[in-house]
Amino acid sequence: MTHLPDSRPSPTAARVALIASGVALAALLLTPLAALGRTFDGAPVLLHLFGSLHNFSANTDVRLPPSAPTQMLGLTSFALTLATLFGAWKRQNWFWITGLLAALTSVAAVVLLGQALGAEVARVAADDTLRRPVKVRLRSFYEGGGMNLGLLASVLGGLVAASAGLSARPAWWERFNRMRGLLVPVAAIALAIAVGAVVVLLVQPPINQTGAPLGLWGSWLARTDLVYFVYSTLFAPVTSLNPFLDSLKLATPLIFTGLSVAFAFRTGLFNIGAPGQLTMGAIAAMLVGVYAPASLGWLLMPLSVIAAGAGGALWGAIPGVLKARFGSSEVINTIMLNYIAAGIFVFLIGSNEFPFLGKTYSLPFKAEGYEAQSAELHEAARLPTLLDLLNVGKEGATVLSLGWLFALVAYLVARPLLRRTRQGGWLALGAALLVGLLTWRIGVPIDIAGSQLNASFLLALVCVALFGTLMWRTATGYALRAVGLSPKAAEYGGISVARGTILAMTIAGMFAGLAATHYVQGGALDDYRLKQNMPVNVGFDGIAVALMGQSTPAGVVASSLLFGTIDTGGIDADLRLDAINKDIVTVLKALIVLFIAAGGFLSRRVTDPPPLNLAGPGEPNAAPKLPNVGQSSRGQPGSGQGTDGIDKGPHTQDSRPSSGQQGSN
Repeated sequence: MTHLPDSRPSPTAARVALIASGVALAALLLTPLAALGRTFDGAPVLLHLFGSLHNFSANTDVRLPPSAPTQMLGLTSFALTLATLFGAWKRQNWFWITGLLAALTSVAAVVLLGQALGAEVARVAADDTLRRPVKVRLRSFYEGGGMNLGLLASVLGGLVAASAGLSARPAWWERFNRMRGLLVPVAAIALAIAVGAVVVLLVQPPINQTGAPLGLWGSWLARTDLVYFVYSTLFAPVTSLNPFLDSLKLATPLIFTGLSVAFAFRTGLFNIGAPGQLTMGAIAAMLVGVYAPASLGWLLMPLSVIAAGAGGALWGAIPGVLKARFGSSEVINTIMLNYIAAGIFVFLIGSNEFPFLGKTYSLPFKAEGYEAQSAELHEAARLPTLLDLLNVGKEGATVLSLGWLFALVAYLVARPLLRRTRQGGWLALGAALLVGLLTWRIGVPIDIAGSQLNASFLLALVCVALFGTLMWRTATGYALRAVGLSPKAAEYGGISVARGTILAMTIAGMFAGLAATHYVQGGALDDYRLKQNMPVNVGFDGIAVALMGQSTPAGVVASSLLFGTIDTGGIDADLRLDAINKDIVTVLKALIVLFIAAGGFLSRRVTDPPPLNLAGPGEPNAAPKLPNVGQSSRGQPGSGQGTDGIDKGPHTQDSRPSSGQQGSN
């Protein structure tokens, strides 16, 4: 008897959708749907799904925006989520549609609420009878409103359920399977947020400015809102331009140091020397930027950048040589070199003189005054700010050029079209540069305060491209990855392990040394000079960035932006709440690293399943007719790479598990 294949979503996919929709339903019922306003100190006016209002602020007579449309859309989303729950329970093919509709309905509720709050802000601004302090207070109150845990959980739950339902289709399964490498970072972040929420609830009392007793239900709503308020504050910088630029400023050195650690990871090495390499890069950049002849003019800037990279490369090459020649641990060597670099740093700018063998010698490096710092760099050696670089306005107006955006779009369009053309990548890059030059004067006016985000950020992006090209597009990168995976096998294949070790540590040190350009040449510390308060510990943060980014260039950039964002938001949370300070950011970072090290507590069969043709009889992955060629998540999402990161070429076979087994991985 012939059995027709089961085309329904797999039991695992249905279970995922069941859990996601169940959590969304619970959040809609048990947490606030939205906040109709919020004071600067975080006291909200909360809207529940069934229309009840809970005002925890002292503004008892403030006019509230209309909430009926938001409530109706919330109820609609609740009904759609309930239908998704039923469809997932019965493993129906259609539950992805209801899940997607639930998410879209919740998004519509957020948009409508935002429009209502915006209308109130406009009304306050146009009311000339209100005094300025009152206008500022009311504007802050309305701008603090928005969605809460109920709508957020509905959006996320609907999207997860829709993705689980779509996994029954081969094309979508291929897409999701290639993103399997994101499971560990996402799980680690989710667990860190959950544990951080417990910490917030333990240290920060619920916000209630009314003075009246809350009661059990009111206390629960206030506490759940507190968790949402803390995390929305931490991630708020992505919603406005000025804080976002501040986030990019904090993320820039993390990109450099994250690349440094990730490059070493990829070659089987552990570089803990990024702080020392950054320090030596800063010293080298200072020596060139201050003491090189001013007559060099515009050459001072690139020479200082090269000096920073060379200083870090030298400090990275030393442990590489020691390991290659004597087999000593690069971990111990890099840690010791951090202390040596710190000693050299203090020696140069700590004092103008030093005693040696009974005599006192003078040093020219410390600037006059009590503060430990060098003289200022020549103006020609300084990196411009990004706003100055991209500003095409005239007569003091700030007009942000859109040429870079047009160039990026041109590259993304040209690259697939020229994929089969010889040197197609270079042709696409040339087309993008041409489009950027032709459209550079096209810009959009912006209203923004001065930003210290400098051209070092662009240099970091160049290093990201260099990392990816060198590691996966060159024979040298192939050799380095081979050394990292198995030194003995690489040596047997004719690859010099010693040379690879030295080269890997040198390049890793170069990346860390270039981070100094952000502080010394970019003026990130308010001065274009080498200063004692340079945060060299950002080198250790690079370890967390590399771990979270799965040692990939794109992952390093994403994790750096995440850490930069919560660092910026942590300052705002410190201002708004009494018991919560910037230490919550440190707690979150530590938890993320901890959970990533634990693999997100996910099974290896989920994060890194064996190929289907290797699964034993009776195992969930046993399907010899559909070999899972190259679909293991050992490579990075979308890279088509295996554990060694080596490109295995296009996958011409259908690697989706057979019907009824999808999602079981």
